[in-house]
Amino acid sequence: MDLLFNDLSIHEQFHDLDSFHQALERLMEMRAAAKRFDREVYCNSNLVNSSPDQRFSMQQTINQLEDKNKRRAIMLWLTKGPFWDAQEQRKHNENDLLKCVNKDHKVVTDTAVGEAAFRMLGGSACGIVSIKPSDWEFSPVNVIYRDGNGQSGGQSVDIDNFLDLSTLKSNLQDVEPLIRSWSALKNTALSQFSRLTFAEDCFEPLAKLPFAQCSAKTLVARLDVLSQLADARDKDGAQSVEDQQIYKKHFTGKAAWFSDSSETEKQRFKEKLIFPHPERPDHQLFCPYHGKERHLQLRLHFSWPIQPGQPVYVVYIGPKLTKK
Repeated sequence: MDLLFNDLSIHEQFHDLDSFHQALERLMEMRAAAKRFDREVYCNSNLVNSSPDQRFSMQQTINQLEDKNKRRAIMLWLTKGPFWDAQEQRKHNENDLLKCVNKDHKVVTDTAVGEAAFRMLGGSACGIVSIKPSDWEFSPVNVIYRDGNGQSGGQSVDIDNFLDLSTLKSNLQDVEPLIRSWSALKNTALSQFSRLTFAEDCFEPLAKLPFAQCSAKTLVARLDVLSQLADARDKDGAQSVEDQQIYKKHFTGKAAWFSDSSETEKQRFKEKLIFPHPERPDHQLFCPYHGKERHLQLRLHFSWPIQPGQPVYVVYIGPKLTKK
């Protein structure tokens, strides 16, 4: 389960430094508890510029904390993250209209509440953590979604809003643990992504590498996008708004998660990009299209293009094959 700090729960409601410092300490205790369960609380990269008090900025209030270790820990979080709105993390965009029903249909696009809702609508477990006292002391938070073109209507989701340490710890104890090995990654992929067909040996190249949890999480995210795209094309072919949004967000641009190999790579590394067909032993698949993981420089090769109702074959997950 992802946890995002609810930036809307800071709205200049504090009237003295002591009360904000106490609220901030409770928040950091919740973050520490999440870390003990191998979870993080992601914040907005602009949170450091918010104002908990009409008279003081966030940085000013933190600078007046007596404990220098607490000052340093908080400022590291606010300035270094992790951030949910980082390019590689953020799921929704400004064209996605998200409204909070509990708050008189307040627009929550470009906030942690909107991001959490969008992730949940995409099938990921996500909750928010709110500071208190605030105007957000209720749970669940109900959000409805409509895309920018008005094509998707009335999708609704309830988000757990964690306000205290005991509730958060109780919930985390029941959450499925993080992936801790390449073998666990394989089991997760096979159980979660039934729309994808995995070659029997596609995970084997990972066995020679040291396990990295961040890389495993990235690979799951890439597989999730492939699964979403396949589902979208099953419903409406390749012309639906959902299909186009997924393709534009993850398959185009300099920081795209997926891309085709260059023509030079296709010629130079052609043999490495040909794989046994997972279901037809006498056939092979040329799979230059791939997903990218940057920490260990991993690649995820799969059949392309994705056709409605047809298998998506994931044939290789491992180190980059087209190294010069």
